[in-house]
Amino acid sequence: MEGLVGSQMTPITAHCKQLSSPFLPVFSPRFTKKFNLGLIGMSKSPKSLNLIAASVQPLESAKLGHFNNTLPSKEVLELWRNANAVCFDVDSTVCLDEGIDELAEFCGAGKAVAEWTSRAMGGSVPFEEALAARLSLFNPSLSQVQDFLEKRPPRLSPGIEELVKKLRVNNTTVYLISGGFRQMINPVASILGIPPENIFANQLLFGSSGEFVGFDTKEPTSRSGGKATAVQQIRKAHGYKALVMIGDGATDLEARKPGGADLFICYAGVQHREAVAAKADWVVFNLRDLINSLE
Repeated sequence: MEGLVGSQMTPITAHCKQLSSPFLPVFSPRFTKKFNLGLIGMSKSPKSLNLIAASVQPLESAKLGHFNNTLPSKEVLELWRNANAVCFDVDSTVCLDEGIDELAEFCGAGKAVAEWTSRAMGGSVPFEEALAARLSLFNPSLSQVQDFLEKRPPRLSPGIEELVKKLRVNNTTVYLISGGFRQMINPVASILGIPPENIFANQLLFGSSGEFVGFDTKEPTSRSGGKATAVQQIRKAHGYKALVMIGDGATDLEARKPGGADLFICYAGVQHREAVAAKADWVVFNLRDLINSLE
């Protein structure tokens, strides 16, 4: 994305103090032919998935000193609390991992693919170029994807299940919008109780023998600006008055535009992309901040 070239990504590491006010976030920095679509059904119920929750530590205060958006303004809080719909990025937001990186590592090409992912999420290369390049490094077969899903259950970010439940109690519709793949996102959506029609993501394509043949380029999320397009489609179709996008990357930030998201909340609890966080309406490092602000 323009203006995000060379964005710095910082893994998460410092302590934050807790505020006593119920109206402010809990963390305050002390100072970031034909194709088969290959749809894979879940053979296990969501409850049987062995989910792993990891503790995520806030950033060192030195990394946060130049941000003034770690506490929300009154206007931001009002928009958040009155949102009709909330759209979540999946990788490094709803989940602790970048799905394509995990699949590539499982298939033996983890390091090379992770480098491309970092460039794509920082906005330094067009998304569609990075997606094609990453997949070409390991060409996952249908059987490899199925094996991956069986052996590597989703690792959800701490607090995401509670946050989604809280939003639904407030009659807020939840969507998952991802540059990742439906085959890997469907299990996550099932755990969170999000219907398939509320998923906007890419689709891996396989041939008749299960060989990888590409991805569906008709999906809006397969190209740069795709998440913004998906959010605009959602808003137009349902007429939402207030819509919020939550994510960690440049493609999530793009969704905040006229006809799209009114508010962009940067979740930096897994990856801290400084150029993205600097442009966010609100930066959070723990999803508990968002949960508490709804009470």
